[in-house]
Amino acid sequence: MKTQNKIVYVLLIVFFSYTLLFSGFIYYSISNYAFTDFYKRLEIRAITTAKSQLENESEGNIIRELRQEYLEELPDEDIKMYKLPKDGEWQGINGLGEFENGFIDEILEDGTSMYNDSRTFFYGTTYTTVGKATYLVIISAENYFITHHVHYLRNLLFTSLAIAFVIILVVAFFFTRKYIQPINDIIEKVKEISSENLHLRLNQKSKNDDTISQLAQTFNDMLNRLETSFETQKNFISNASHELNTPLTSIIGEADVTLSKIRRPEEYIMSLQTILEEAEKLDKKTKALLMLAQTGFDGKRQKFNMLRTDQLIMDVKDTVEKIYPVSKISIDFSLLPENPYRLKINANEALLHLALSNIILNGCKYSDFSPVHVALGVSEGKVIILVKDEGIGIPDSEMKYIYDPYFRASNTKNHEGYGIGLPLARNIVRMHRGELVVNSIEDEGTTVQITLPCFFTSQEINEGKAEEIMKAYRKEKGSLTEN
Repeated sequence: MKTQNKIVYVLLIVFFSYTLLFSGFIYYSISNYAFTDFYKRLEIRAITTAKSQLENESEGNIIRELRQEYLEELPDEDIKMYKLPKDGEWQGINGLGEFENGFIDEILEDGTSMYNDSRTFFYGTTYTTVGKATYLVIISAENYFITHHVHYLRNLLFTSLAIAFVIILVVAFFFTRKYIQPINDIIEKVKEISSENLHLRLNQKSKNDDTISQLAQTFNDMLNRLETSFETQKNFISNASHELNTPLTSIIGEADVTLSKIRRPEEYIMSLQTILEEAEKLDKKTKALLMLAQTGFDGKRQKFNMLRTDQLIMDVKDTVEKIYPVSKISIDFSLLPENPYRLKINANEALLHLALSNIILNGCKYSDFSPVHVALGVSEGKVIILVKDEGIGIPDSEMKYIYDPYFRASNTKNHEGYGIGLPLARNIVRMHRGELVVNSIEDEGTTVQITLPCFFTSQEINEGKAEEIMKAYRKEKGSLTEN
């Protein structure tokens, strides 16, 4: 059974059951009130009739006038009075045997009694006159409210239940359709995503913290992790194949040339020196690539810790210089805040290291190893990292494609690359709830701005709570490590 149908049935059962119980409660309450109210009417008429007929004439006239003026006669109203003997034996009195068994005995015992026979209601009571004579006063009448109004109410409630059932069914259907449709849209969109197009994302129509938005955000976060994992592996493979290919080609070529004929010892020594130099280069690049691989994401875990962005930038600079020793990276820390807590972020150091490395490596490569400038600053609870190069830039017409995997600008033919570094970096920044913005002018250079949320809010720092939070954080991390 479809989820939408299940929800419709559940809502229908819940609301219809509530409506049914509520209607039953109303019907029972009004019916019960009708019984009680009608017996009270019978009691008033029995007492007033007894007073008007059994008391002195002047008082009786007054009672009769009041009864005629304020008490209308009930349908099939019949009042009978029986004088009881002093010994209380009523069995010999004519007419009392026609009532329900136990009715007279209950009147004599309790003073009143009542019962109904289909539409006719009976009420009996005793009345003692001024002269100490005791009478049985029994009144009967048809309860018009029960026979007409309550029946009308019952029919009205059944009609209301039928209408309510239809309304609830329609409302439940459209309600579930409205709230299930976004989930169906998510399902259809997820079906389109595969390993070939992991760059696709679910649309988040609302930024509110509702369940659908959270579900879409959760899927997008998962896709970010998957795409990051895939692209990290491809990034390492492409770097390895490119960086290792050149020295290996030199070694193989030198060895082939040397072995092509018999040579003098001096020539063998020169060839071996060339092979040794290329092997040393190969060793350095292998170590650098291994270091780059260690900064990757294994797809199984994400450990976010507090780290300082200035230290991260210094570590990235060391990594880039090991990969490209000829690179020229200048770091500007002139905008650093006085309070070092403003530089702390909550991040996965390995992933963020990889993202910054890719961006700075691109700056070095596409500027033919001209100086690359890196600046760090803080503004309104955000850490801002700027990476600026003086390279070939990106054509304005191609800027909209720069985040597509494997896309390379038309002016990059003379530079090696695979078009996965920038999409990978943006995904990593997104995973850290940050933003990556690229501005570029062809033949002038490219500026990349990375904005990341600070670990501490400005209010926490201004109120001096950062140190206290830091201690609690370290204590928690320590306990987690011990466990």
